[in-house]
Amino acid sequence: MSFNSKNPFLNNKSFSSAVSRKDEVHNATLIDYNQEMTLAGTINKSIILFLLLTASAMVIWWMAFNGLNPIVPAIGGAIVGLVLVLISAFKPEYSPYLAPGYALFEGLFIGGISAIFETMYPGIVIQAVGATFVTFMICLGLYKYKIVKVTEQFKSVVVAATLAIATYYLISWLFSMFTSFVPVHYGNSMMSIGISVFVIVIAALNLFLDFDRIEKGTEQKMPKYMEWYGAMGLMITLVWLYIEFLRLLSKLNSKN
Repeated sequence: MSFNSKNPFLNNKSFSSAVSRKDEVHNATLIDYNQEMTLAGTINKSIILFLLLTASAMVIWWMAFNGLNPIVPAIGGAIVGLVLVLISAFKPEYSPYLAPGYALFEGLFIGGISAIFETMYPGIVIQAVGATFVTFMICLGLYKYKIVKVTEQFKSVVVAATLAIATYYLISWLFSMFTSFVPVHYGNSMMSIGISVFVIVIAALNLFLDFDRIEKGTEQKMPKYMEWYGAMGLMITLVWLYIEFLRLLSKLNSKN
C-alpha cells in the first residue's frame, strides 16, 4: 500500500528509499532504537524548526518597521528556501542540515511578506497566525481521534486538487507576467474570495496527509534523519496555509 502526499518531503519515493537503505543496514547489524525515526523526535524537530522560522521572521519584521525594505529579504529567503527544499527532496539524508536552513530562510520570506501585509491592513498578521494555529489544532485532533480517516480515495482527491491548484497558480503567473491577463483569484471579488477559501481547505486537508505519512514513517522505523525530513515537510504545509490565510484576510479587509 502506498502513502502519497503532495508535499514534496512526504512523498512515497523518498520515504521508500529511506526504508530500503535502513533495511540494507539492518541486514548487516542491529539498528539501535535511538537511530530510528520516532513520533516524539519528529515533534521535537518540528518545534525547533518553528522556533527558528519565528525568530528569523521577527528579525525581518523589526527591521521592516525600522526603515528596511522587506521585499529583498523576502524574495531572497523564498528563493533560497525553495533551493533547499529541492535538494532535500532528492537527498533526504541531508535534511538534518538543510531543514534548519530552510526554516531560517523561509522566516525571512514570512517576516517580509507579513510586514507588507501588516502595513496595508493593521492586525491582519495576528489574525492569520491565529487562523493557522486553530486550523492545525483542529486537523490534528480530527486525525488523532480518527474522526477523519486518511484512505486511499481521500489521498487521491487531495493530491489531485493540490496539483490542480499548483498548475492554476503557475499558468496564471506566467500569463500575468507576459500578457495583460488578470487572474480571477486577484482582487476582492466573490469569485476571488471563493477561490481563496477553496485553497485554504485543500491546504488544511494536506495536513492530514502529512500526519499520516509521519505516523507511517515511525511505524516503518525509518532512519533518524527522517524526523527532520518529516518536520520540514510539515512546516512547508503550514507556511502555505499561513500565506493563504493572509491572502484571504487581505481580500476581506480590502472590501471594508
